[in-house]
Amino acid sequence: MSNPTVRVLYIDDEENNLQAFKASFRRQYEIYTAISAAEGLKILNNIDIHVILADQKMPNTTGVEFFKSISNTHPDPIRILLTGYTDIEALADAINHGDIYRYITKPWNDLELHNSIKNAYDAYKAKIDLRNKITELEKTNDELNRFIYSISHELRAPLVSVIGIINLVKMENLYNSSGEYWGLIETCSNKLDYYIQKTLQYYKNTKDVPDHSEIDFNQLVGELIELHTYSDKDTTFNVKIDQATKFVGDAFRIEVIFSNLISNAIKYQKSNELNKTVNITIDVNDFEANVSINDNGLGILKEHLEKIFTQFFKSKMHHGSGLGLFIVKEALNKINGTISVSSNVEVGTTFKITIPNAK
Repeated sequence: MSNPTVRVLYIDDEENNLQAFKASFRRQYEIYTAISAAEGLKILNNIDIHVILADQKMPNTTGVEFFKSISNTHPDPIRILLTGYTDIEALADAINHGDIYRYITKPWNDLELHNSIKNAYDAYKAKIDLRNKITELEKTNDELNRFIYSISHELRAPLVSVIGIINLVKMENLYNSSGEYWGLIETCSNKLDYYIQKTLQYYKNTKDVPDHSEIDFNQLVGELIELHTYSDKDTTFNVKIDQATKFVGDAFRIEVIFSNLISNAIKYQKSNELNKTVNITIDVNDFEANVSINDNGLGILKEHLEKIFTQFFKSKMHHGSGLGLFIVKEALNKINGTISVSSNVEVGTTFKITIPNAK
């Protein structure tokens, strides 16, 4: 298997150096030479160069200045500086800004220079390979996200029809006409719809760029309580919101956060509790919104508190998807918010959230 062709450009204002370099390395590399920085730039614009060597002490443009000038237009070639004198400040500046890969003193040692060019080419290949892999991963990720979004919508369309049929059966008083079958169909349909909606929430949360909208917490919380208590009127909500100042934030993610926490507070109530209660307190100032959501439900075991924000984590006491709190945490991370939890299986659970005010 033949070795790959390594294209090397050497820029130096001394013709003798150019000829000596070409004589020493013409068998190992495909060599291009330039007598000035301007001529070197012309070659770069027309040929895919892998490694660039440039002399530091050239008239009009030094080697370091040349490398800096092409850092944006030709970022891929690996750059090696040849210098016959020590300019520590210029070298340090060039290295710190990533303008050169290595520097070699003149007159060069052929073996040292050969090894430097070889290592530089390896670095070039690694850079290109990494970029290609990132591009492939981004493409694969986009395709996967599109697939998830598409399949979720395709699944939800017939599912909504099934739920609609069940509601018609209820209206015609036929719900109990076939024993438990209609109830089983409704339970499975609602569970599948829940999973699909959580999948869509996760998809949108990972893809959407945070926006800045004015948030009215009284309206938001009121609408979400009405939505989640539509089929469960047993839970009492005590809401106290102090919002005397304008609050700006990501409306979609804030709604996702509140929706999941309110839904959980209802879902994980004790079945034998006569006074099912959820307390929501929100205090808004110029810098942040401080939120507390407290319930007297099942509670969370102490050993599970560190795991509840993990994807797909489920405890034996809870029958959810393991996605809700994970999505809440991810949404808060996107908007630089924080969340903490305290819980007691006899008393209930309290979530405390801080959301920055982006106004």
